Amino acid sequence: MADRADWRAVGSAGGRKLARYRGWGHGRKDLPQELERIRRDNESLRRQIVKQQQELGEKERELNEKEKELAEQQRRIQDLERRLAAHNRNSTNSSKPPSSDGLAGPQRRRGRQPLQGRRRRKPGGQPGHRGHHRPLVPVEQVHELKTLLPQECQRCGEPLAEPAPEGVGEPRRHQVTEIPKVQAWITEYQRPQVKCSHCGQGNYAPLPASVRGEFGPQLTALIAYWTVVCRMPRRVVEAMLAEVLGIKMSLGSTQKAWEEMSDAVQGPYEELQKQLPHEAVLNIDETGWRNDGKKRWLWGLVAQQFVFYAIAAHRNAAVLVALLGAVFRGIIVSDRFSVYLSYHCRTLHLCWALLMRNFIGLTES
Repeated sequence: MADRADWRAVGSAGGRKLARYRGWGHGRKDLPQELERIRRDNESLRRQIVKQQQELGEKERELNEKEKELAEQQRRIQDLERRLAAHNRNSTNSSKPPSSDGLAGPQRRRGRQPLQGRRRRKPGGQPGHRGHHRPLVPVEQVHELKTLLPQECQRCGEPLAEPAPEGVGEPRRHQVTEIPKVQAWITEYQRPQVKCSHCGQGNYAPLPASVRGEFGPQLTALIAYWTVVCRMPRRVVEAMLAEVLGIKMSLGSTQKAWEEMSDAVQGPYEELQKQLPHEAVLNIDETGWRNDGKKRWLWGLVAQQFVFYAIAAHRNAAVLVALLGAVFRGIIVSDRFSVYLSYHCRTLHLCWALLMRNFIGLTES
């Protein structure tokens, strides 16, 4: 029985193999068609891949163009933001001087601003404040004294006795301050010729050193004050002298008087410059300056008792070295300009006002 079962199993396996061989033989007849179908499918897939690659390349080019446009727009936005920030800069949020605010952009807030929820005070004196009046000059310093007596009674209108009786108590005082008539004080120095009794040579006395020029020291100092401190043009000074003081002076004479005063203060100027390296604290800043149409820099050094100005052709540390030496032993207070950061000093303090303005500018931008 076991042998018969084994033969059945062998026969069954052989039948399955025979069936498979028959199917393979039948499939060999359809193989060219199957290969042709597979080739067509591969060709179709290849064309689809090429088309998708072309579409992908176009998408990448479009994406690159969009990225370029986006980068260009971002650059333009940043440029516009920088322009807007520069347009909105004034003396309250940057290191620009108040004179450069102009009329463009938001105006600089002036004066104290009211707190939130409070009403702004009206201009002028506030109720209850102590009044300030011009004090009277002592009688000893009065140049002219005039006594005014009433002619009639202010109550009944009857005329007062002649001569008017003396006043009762202290009189009411009222003073008027006036400038006397300004007139040029001209001094003429005459030098007659004196001949020598021995040789007959004519001699003239020399002029004093203080009157070598045509204008005195007071007038020269006034011209220098108007020109330097008040920043008045030369032609305005010339007009002021002619119309107010009655002194006719040419434009060249005003310039010459200014130059004479400049030479006169050269000595004190050099003494103050020698004192700069010995100061404990110096507040330093610089600004643009025009001299004969050329770009210059005006340096201001503020000490405890004086202010020193210097006009230099450069805005570098060489100016500090020339004024303060290679190393300054004191404290320098300045802005964050790189020149001060590179200069050797004992201590460098940054100006808090400039830092606050820069912080305000950052918050506004």
